[in-house]
Amino acid sequence: MSIEAMYQDIILDHYHEKHHAGLREPYGAEVHHVNPSCGDEITLRAAIDGDTITDISYEAEGCSISQASVSVMADLLIGRDITDSMALFEEFRTMMEGQGKVPGDEDRLEDGIAFVGVAQFPARVKCAMLGWSALRDALARAGAELSPTAQ
Repeated sequence: MSIEAMYQDIILDHYHEKHHAGLREPYGAEVHHVNPSCGDEITLRAAIDGDTITDISYEAEGCSISQASVSVMADLLIGRDITDSMALFEEFRTMMEGQGKVPGDEDRLEDGIAFVGVAQFPARVKCAMLGWSALRDALARAGAELSPTAQ
């Protein structure tokens, strides 16, 4: 099995078995984001306790890339502190904006590395970034201290 096929399988697995889907309470902030170029939509809730993301829940409609990406993101960031989460946001965004030439750190991004192939298609980058951008917005609305580069 090629690495591209394995990455595709990871994306499809997260699309079919969405982790953390379904809006839950309690939460610190709720946001709704839309990708008008693709029709993707997400309502995302984030709960924080001090400097830690304690929960991410969402309802999403749209393509497999946007839904799989938010599933992967939630797995990766729940339980992490906000500073490290925003560093991972920047690492994911850098990989996605790298047009497939920025490999990303698999040890840090875990299943998020599967989206490196998506980065080759600029129209799909917004799909992969939708949930990540919604989370950054929700954290800001919840009063989290975000680093200047993540805002």
